[in-house]
Amino acid sequence: MTLEVDARVERDHFAVEAAFRAEEGQTVALLGPNGAGKSTVVSCLTGILPPVQGRVSLDGRTLDDPSASVHVPPEERPIGVVFQGGLLLPHLSALENVAFPLRAGGMGKKETRERAARLLERLAFPSSRAAARPSDLSGGELQRVALARALIREPRLLLMDEPTSSLDVRARAEVRPVIGSVLAGFSGIRVLVTHDPVEAMSLAEHVVVMEEGRITQSAAPHDLRDSPRTPYVAELVGVNLFSGRLEPEGGGAGRLVTGDGSVVVAWPAGVDGTVDGVLGVLRPADVVLHVSRPEGGSARNVLRGRIVGVSVEGERARIRVAAHPPVVAEVTLGSIPRLGLAEGNDVWASFKAVEVALRFPDRP
Repeated sequence: MTLEVDARVERDHFAVEAAFRAEEGQTVALLGPNGAGKSTVVSCLTGILPPVQGRVSLDGRTLDDPSASVHVPPEERPIGVVFQGGLLLPHLSALENVAFPLRAGGMGKKETRERAARLLERLAFPSSRAAARPSDLSGGELQRVALARALIREPRLLLMDEPTSSLDVRARAEVRPVIGSVLAGFSGIRVLVTHDPVEAMSLAEHVVVMEEGRITQSAAPHDLRDSPRTPYVAELVGVNLFSGRLEPEGGGAGRLVTGDGSVVVAWPAGVDGTVDGVLGVLRPADVVLHVSRPEGGSARNVLRGRIVGVSVEGERARIRVAAHPPVVAEVTLGSIPRLGLAEGNDVWASFKAVEVALRFPDRP
């Protein structure tokens, strides 16, 4: 069983082009910022918004193909959807919301209620809350009902559109393990649409990154961490990314010239002359901050800039420095008062040439 998407979809003068595939038993995350076009892809997959060109197929069956005048309506697609915000029917109870797809298909009331009750029990939804309406449910309960409703018809594709975006921090922490369990136990194809990198990296085997209506990178989570291809992806995985032209500098070194400055790198073996479109990846932990220009040492890169952001993450802090090019450093919490790391202050950032890992356009 395979989902294959290669389509162009248009909505309100915004064009989205997406091409990806997902296999049976695999979770694919569609990851991107708000406005990237993820919801437009969801509308295409569900049949709400047909593509203007291209093709969408599931399990060998064409769902959309404008050139052949093929469009399978939403109600005939074997897809279970967890919509953003749940979109439960407000006048029905939790149990009735789950049973609704079966009732709409003509199944008897007794059987639909029994099947809905069993599914809710499997998702750890309290039976005492089965008669409650959506307005009386907590965020975690609402999401369990939405999950059960999506699964009740035993679909071949489970599509989850921002399943935790409407939840508070506590409910999100409560529901995430449930989502992980559902995904792991679903034997068909799973597509998770999210702007949360934690969800994408922890729940999916493959991540498709969308930016401004285009797919900019498609890879396993560990490959995204090792080889980000855009500044957005680098930001998601927490690394510095330099993109530009690699020029030889002599003495076993080179210079990666970007649109906002340059960095010295170790010259890679087997490369002769200037190369365009090279990416340099630098871990924030390899960037050292100083209150004055460091003298001596082995760092070939010494940049001065103003601190434009300080964010604490657990026992570490990420310091954004508006140098040329800009860099992000990771430091201990104790370094913040010791070095006076506050927004608006100037600092020096240094890192070694060998710490910048190079990625070439014609290499993996």
